Amino acid sequence: MNEKKSILKEYSFEFALEVISMYKTLATDRREFVISKQLLRSGTSVGANIREAQNAQSSADFIHKLYISQKECDESLYWLELLFHSKYIQETEFNELAIKANSILKMIKSAILTTKQKNSKPKKP
Repeated sequence: MNEKKSILKEYSFEFALEVISMYKTLATDRREFVISKQLLRSGTSVGANIREAQNAQSSADFIHKLYISQKECDESLYWLELLFHSKYIQETEFNELAIKANSILKMIKSAILTTKQKNSKPKKP
């Protein structure tokens, strides 16, 4: 689990950096401010909530923080889709970030499932 959290932390950080880079391009070169700002907020929130989960006070708190991260990641995909379909970003730009976001989503879901399964096992007396 620690290894998975570490990979998840690393991937989400890289994703946030790429979102920041895209935001800079959208704001300066393409003069798009509204949707790109939403993407910036949700895309950087993914990793922030994963880091919060690492400092959770309980398994329930850990799962809760990961659920928030999952929602933020899915929201980021929504903003990416809007940017792509409104022609602010090219298909290659969309695909690169969407693939990363979907990978992160799968890792988050796996971490949640693993934690839930671990917690549901009967404890030895």
